[in-house]
Amino acid sequence: MNNTLRIALAQINCTVGDLNGNYNKVIEYISKADNSGADIVAFPELTITGYPPEDLLLKPKFISDNLEIINKLSKKIKKIVAIVGFVNKQKNNLFNSAAIIYDGKIKGIYNKMILPNYGVFDEKRYFHQGDNPIVFKYGKYIFGVGICEDIWNENTPIKKQVQLGADIIFNINASPYYAGKIKLRESIIQKQAKSNNIRVVYVNLVGGQDELVFDGQSMIIDNNGKFLGKSLAFNEDLFITDINIPLKKIKKNQKIINITNQIPIKSKIKLPEKNIKPLKPIEEIYNALLLGLSDYVRKNGFKKVVIGLSGGIDSALVAALAVDSLGKENVTGVFMPSQYSSTESGEDAKQLAYNLGIRFSTIPINQIYKTYLYVLKQTFKGHKQDITEENLQARIRGNLLMALSNKFGCMVLTTGNKSEMSAGYATLYGDMAGGFAVIKDVPKILVYKLSEYRNSLYKVIPKRILTKAPTAELRPNQKDSDTLPKYEILDPILKAYIEDDMDMEQIVLMGYEKNVVTKIISMVDRSEYKRRQSPPGIKITYKAFGKDRRMPITNGYR
Repeated sequence: MNNTLRIALAQINCTVGDLNGNYNKVIEYISKADNSGADIVAFPELTITGYPPEDLLLKPKFISDNLEIINKLSKKIKKIVAIVGFVNKQKNNLFNSAAIIYDGKIKGIYNKMILPNYGVFDEKRYFHQGDNPIVFKYGKYIFGVGICEDIWNENTPIKKQVQLGADIIFNINASPYYAGKIKLRESIIQKQAKSNNIRVVYVNLVGGQDELVFDGQSMIIDNNGKFLGKSLAFNEDLFITDINIPLKKIKKNQKIINITNQIPIKSKIKLPEKNIKPLKPIEEIYNALLLGLSDYVRKNGFKKVVIGLSGGIDSALVAALAVDSLGKENVTGVFMPSQYSSTESGEDAKQLAYNLGIRFSTIPINQIYKTYLYVLKQTFKGHKQDITEENLQARIRGNLLMALSNKFGCMVLTTGNKSEMSAGYATLYGDMAGGFAVIKDVPKILVYKLSEYRNSLYKVIPKRILTKAPTAELRPNQKDSDTLPKYEILDPILKAYIEDDMDMEQIVLMGYEKNVVTKIISMVDRSEYKRRQSPPGIKITYKAFGKDRRMPITNGYR
């Protein structure tokens, strides 16, 4: 005999620290799920606090306020089972936990058993490890609850919960995005479902939080590894579906917490057909950047942004992302020509702004630059012009953009890509000055691919921007290739060294010249002090600067 449970996946965008805002969102989605006849609704990991709360967890008032909210929430939930993430406290220990709520009460609490402590995760800094793989009885069904890493591990608590009689596992997550992550995630969930002969409801957080983007893409998988449904990518979503589960005789066990013996009869409205089309890899990355940008600006109290438009590919892509995520009315582009800026750069910057429909202004820096040189003339006497004079121009532009930010209350978006940030091909307090580095984790070759993808939707980036040689235009006839190897060589070497942790000998064996590899590695190592002072940017690769890669600035190892 088969019976049906109606399951709701509440894939919501929580804000770290906004306890009341997160509470209100949970109430909203519980109402929607209940009105749709759902029996159980699951929310993401640390729903109440947002993820990751980092050192907010060291503040006792934050913990007590979070506990007050989960208790307040429990009184509002009556005829639906809700699984909600929060921070639990037992004696002096904190736990990353899920509250299982029904009939105005917290019926049970599951404490996360496997704490990730790698990459962007620091959970062992804050949380104590749970040790009780409890399961819950709802009518004639038994379900287990896991939290994120619990399902990624070979020694997963799922095995113990299945032994206790679980028919279905609810795994609540805050699994951050990087390119290719969804395929890895799906394969792990499918493997766990099949190897444990269990149905898995996997609900993920969605939204941007500083450098991290959570892509959602929640899913339900049956015990054969078949997808029973998926949620949207990079959007809030309430996905509801019916699951048929064979009933079996329940054995008495002290680790089974009884929620209710009688499931309330609800009006089961007909569910609409939902066919989620998977995103192509380039679409996925573009949407991750959109969500990370919009949430960073919005959640930090800004509405508008300003961008220095150089007439180059990087600033063009950042401007397009800003318009697509924030609206053209909230974006201003500024062209700041010097004596080295080409006529073509000015034309391309202006055409880009026109195509995007954004405000555009030109602020020449020639006179300011001459004033700097005049003031420094005596001090620099006897020294030839070098990179110092080039950087002065970048720093003048950075100052102007920050002045516009102060005066008009808009955030400055920097335009440096991962290739430049890696090699230190950027000016501290110049083009690195700003509030958010949108493409900080996007290698140069990928910048071109994303720009071409954006133009495939409808053309906004002028063709000349896509085809001309990259240049900073800080001296006559300057090209990026004067300082850096071609990006087709640079980007793979940077990936091998930074993301794959390969050493010089290993990279040379890939087919690259030793002197080129040595030069690039040296540039990366010497630039750590710059990167530590750069704005945060959106993680889209396996290993990004910041939370992922944390190298010492003072470092004698070469």
